Amino acid sequence: GGNDLLVGGVQTAVADVLHHRAGEQVGVLQHDAQRAAQVGFFDFMDIDERKLNIVGGLCQRMIKAAGLPCETRLILNDYETALRDSDFVLAQIRVGKLPARVKDEKIPLKYNLIGQETCGIGGMFKGLRTIPVMMNIVKMMEKYCPNAWLINFSNPSGMIAEALLNYTNVKMMGLCNVPINTIDSIKKGMNLPNAKIEYMGLNHFAYITKIEQDGKDYLQEAIESGFNSATMKNIPTSGFTKEQIEVIGAIPTCYLEYYYFKNSKLEKLKNSPKTRGEVCMEIEEELLKIYQDNELHVKPAQLSKRGGARYSEVAINLVDSIWNDKQDVQVVNVLNKGAIPFLRDNDAVEICAVIGKDGAKPLPLEGKVNDHIKEYIQQVKAYEKHAVKAAINGDKKEAMRALMSNPLVADLQTASDCFDELLEAHKEYLPQFCKENK
Repeated sequence: GGNDLLVGGVQTAVADVLHHRAGEQVGVLQHDAQRAAQVGFFDFMDIDERKLNIVGGLCQRMIKAAGLPCETRLILNDYETALRDSDFVLAQIRVGKLPARVKDEKIPLKYNLIGQETCGIGGMFKGLRTIPVMMNIVKMMEKYCPNAWLINFSNPSGMIAEALLNYTNVKMMGLCNVPINTIDSIKKGMNLPNAKIEYMGLNHFAYITKIEQDGKDYLQEAIESGFNSATMKNIPTSGFTKEQIEVIGAIPTCYLEYYYFKNSKLEKLKNSPKTRGEVCMEIEEELLKIYQDNELHVKPAQLSKRGGARYSEVAINLVDSIWNDKQDVQVVNVLNKGAIPFLRDNDAVEICAVIGKDGAKPLPLEGKVNDHIKEYIQQVKAYEKHAVKAAINGDKKEAMRALMSNPLVADLQTASDCFDELLEAHKEYLPQFCKENK
């Protein structure tokens, strides 16, 4: 939807996992009979009535079919009712909905800049629109559920974590489905099912720096074999050659193709008949029609085309680990707190962390990180820091400083011209910039 809590892909994904886990007596809602009896309610809130009824209705049928002993409610644009006394708030919002994403993708192409949901100037504008709304949600959480955990799926996940963890007091973690897909692809591709894999960096800008099993690090073997990690259905990938991976000195995750191959990525985007946002709009309508079937009570196969594969596991695993104090390792977006030594303690990072009732404890890096990776991550983190300040203060100067640090932009005149057009296109959702000429 738009400014929605637990909606769309995450909504159905969470319901799907609950549906399949119900018979296993595991997970946050079915840990044991006593735990299950304590579950009070599971609310679905959206600002879009059509989507609320269609997607929420499917979720209610899925939960009912699983026999879960919890009350479910569909709530239309009422944050107080949805948030009050909640233990967990799972948020996936898209301010301006998919038409805003299409503008983020199309307008930069006119300036020979990559247009993408989370990368480059388009990704920054998604952050500029989303951060103030997320901060407002946090304010309401402070009022209605001050002890709740916020689990954020909204993109750009890392930038939102940077904002909320530094400018509010909320208990929160950011999530993404790239880490779980990347890690599992390495385990499967290298036939190392029990490997301990070090995933580090920033959201959509991360590297694999260690692959350890039975006391041996297989990273160098992976580099020398030219191993490519999992790709995502929502981004076009061409893959890294063995020589390119050797230059990088670690296994790059899929979104890094935008940075290492920005010229070819730009040409591909310019020559594509439709943007990914336009494709998603078509997929969304197809799914909504399928969801309306009152006999449907399982997640349809068509949802896999939407690019959110395994968000379900990521969501429920994290809630499960917090609620049941499992002390297991998951990849989350949290404050660095010294785990990555070349970044500041208050930098939001995407990293392996031990998860329990007190939150996430980032694991210090063990793998060797070369200077190139350090410098590149520091540059993109500088971009995120400036972009967050711009989002909070409505400051174009800070936005320009951000874009000068962004490897996909880095031209002041082009950035300024494109910024002005995107600002005009999104002015309805950027009131902080429109109050005065900054």
